[in-house]
Amino acid sequence: MGLDKITEFSYAEIMEWYKGFIKDCPSGLINMEEFKTMFSILFPNGDASGFAGNVFSTFDANGDGSIDFKEFLCAMSITSRGKTDEKLEWVFNMYDVDKSGFITRAEMLGIIASMSKMVGVVRKMPNDEYIRKMPDDELLISRTEKIFKQMDTDRDGQVSLEEFIEG
Repeated sequence: MGLDKITEFSYAEIMEWYKGFIKDCPSGLINMEEFKTMFSILFPNGDASGFAGNVFSTFDANGDGSIDFKEFLCAMSITSRGKTDEKLEWVFNMYDVDKSGFITRAEMLGIIASMSKMVGVVRKMPNDEYIRKMPDDELLISRTEKIFKQMDTDRDGQVSLEEFIEG
């Protein structure tokens, strides 16, 4: 089946993506270290390695430790042109680090912490005086707990895909 049938890209767009992919990755594959290097260029003021690792695992659909053009294009299609529920499922899969079908508090905290490290600063919410006075680690934990409580509607200590989409 052609990539134009399984993505939201036209044949001409796929060819443009392919030219850029092969230019950046002549072997036709991206490994974890190359992916982390790309992220570090995009986010030079922070440490993007943790978050890049999570994104890499989501792009690497077959789990073989590398991203081929099909995996790359399918992920780009979902994240740039997919329907809202497709994008949410993709993000859910990134948060579900152990691929259990659920997001735990620890997984959510890990992703939120890695995003914070990537941008290089913990952004404070201007309308919350209590949060503004917290150290960065406490702030991350507090934000994670607030998000987790909102999403874990059945209070079972984990967030399902359905809860994530509803949240």
